[in-house]
Amino acid sequence: MATSLPSPRPRGGRLAPGLGHLPVLVVGLLLAACAGPTHDPIRVEPRVGDAAGQVVRVDGGAVVSANEIASRVGAGVLEAGGNAVDAAIATGLALAVVHPTAGNIGGGGFMVIRFADGRATAVDFREKAPLSAHPEMFVDDHGVYSRRVQANSHVAVGVPGTVAGFVLAHDRYGSFHWAGLVEPAVVLAEEGVILSNALAASLARQVTGPMQRYPASIEAFSDLGEPYAAGDLWRQPDLARTLDRIRRYGRDGFYQGETARLIVAEMERGGGLITLEDLARYQAVEREPIRGSYRGYDVISMSPPSSGGVALVQMLNVLEGFDIGAMEHGSATHVHHLTEAQRLAYRDRARYLADPDFVDVPTATLISKEYAAEQRAGLDPLRAGESRVEDVQLAAESMETTHYSVVDADGMAVSVTYTLEAAYGSKITVTGGGFLLNNEMGDFNPWPGLTTEAGQIGTEPNLARPEQRMLSSMTPTILARDGDLVAVIGSPGGRTIINTVLHLVINLVDFGLDPESALAAPRTHHQWLPDRITIEARHGDHAVVQALQAMGHRDVRMAGVQGQAHSVVVDRTTGQTVGVPDPRYPDAGAAGY
Repeated sequence: MATSLPSPRPRGGRLAPGLGHLPVLVVGLLLAACAGPTHDPIRVEPRVGDAAGQVVRVDGGAVVSANEIASRVGAGVLEAGGNAVDAAIATGLALAVVHPTAGNIGGGGFMVIRFADGRATAVDFREKAPLSAHPEMFVDDHGVYSRRVQANSHVAVGVPGTVAGFVLAHDRYGSFHWAGLVEPAVVLAEEGVILSNALAASLARQVTGPMQRYPASIEAFSDLGEPYAAGDLWRQPDLARTLDRIRRYGRDGFYQGETARLIVAEMERGGGLITLEDLARYQAVEREPIRGSYRGYDVISMSPPSSGGVALVQMLNVLEGFDIGAMEHGSATHVHHLTEAQRLAYRDRARYLADPDFVDVPTATLISKEYAAEQRAGLDPLRAGESRVEDVQLAAESMETTHYSVVDADGMAVSVTYTLEAAYGSKITVTGGGFLLNNEMGDFNPWPGLTTEAGQIGTEPNLARPEQRMLSSMTPTILARDGDLVAVIGSPGGRTIINTVLHLVINLVDFGLDPESALAAPRTHHQWLPDRITIEARHGDHAVVQALQAMGHRDVRMAGVQGQAHSVVVDRTTGQTVGVPDPRYPDAGAAGY
């Protein structure tokens, strides 16, 4: 159970005078002012982005996320005496301010925790369907299924889980005072952040495009209707007030009181379904993580309603029967074997996986070595398998999620993947609340029995029902060996997430790549249907494409970047903790002490 630091500051405490005036650059932090008098106030030096993308090697703890500012917030918590769970919470709340594409308090996700003694647990804070949800709810005014209604409307918003998940993790496993973990995010929103080139461009695309329908979003993410430019100071006063309520009242600061009323008013304004009862009833839950083994390594990942851990372990079990390390990395043979394992796992994902509180998921069978042996027996090492339309189709899933990894000096590790679903979620900002709402209802199957060539699926397990959690591909994962921590990994990327994490495990275990090379190496993706292999274009080799086609893989395409696998790896030679931002994302950063 969680224990408090000595003499914690009262929940209503504020920053000491003068500590909140770094124009964000960011954030003079102050954590100790809320955690107790035994710690000195923490300040993050007033620099912006100069450490983005850099790998850190430290003897203590490290945090790696999609934004260097948020990583420094988390590292500050570690240095102040907080543990990895504390740092993960502070990092996630900071990302809600500095990485609005996917960082959030209006979405949900998953947290996998491994303790220094090898025990592990998982926190499920995936969004839920409102009480009024039903399988045939995504229809337009004519009673016809509408993708717009399911993914781009107030009806698309699921009951958010992030705040409840962070509170649950803190109550059970945190050690730092709650207010001290939220305060950095409050300061970031209140004092402002200096916009990077990437974030300014991202905001500009939104406010000149899909956010035009929502005045509160234009107010929150533009300068009086005009796009911000790189270098501008961006303040979010409404979000600061919302975060301050969470700081003062914890869970009740979001699911009850003023914030809850603002959410429901937004729902009523746009015809959404979430009510005060939906918010009050929402609960994050602790679950047993998925555990597997691969060539002597322990694999700890997320259990359903995420499909990630089951599919990852299933693929690794199949591949364990082949000498992957003897293959040339990135060769047609290498890609073929990964593709065939992916084909099988994604088929089973669509057939069987959903919220285990509503569906009997055959998890033990799917992750068993015996089941993998049966699957492997039907895998041809020289010819492509077959993906049949009549077997199953997969529903659309957004690519916009974010992942971050944390390790503390004592060896506790936390892997977190959370999301708003699409980039900036539903694009709907809660009026007066300053935060974006998810569009996670789009991850439910759209309509009973509806299966299309576009990749929709109407099978029973993942249909919308009251309080059911929608299926996810998020795959926060931790590797260990012989009782020692090896790596904390994960990625965003919709259905590509599982395959990105698979690549990381294969790169580290089979090919023995160093952390930087393991993250930078090319990634591929196959998901059963459509029957297509995609290869990151920047690593594209037309000879490999031709060789795969000769093996019967008819549709092989070059694609954009796949995933952002911000990871922490333990150097087994030096014992150092290595924080590695994925080079595919310009604002990503690692921080440690």
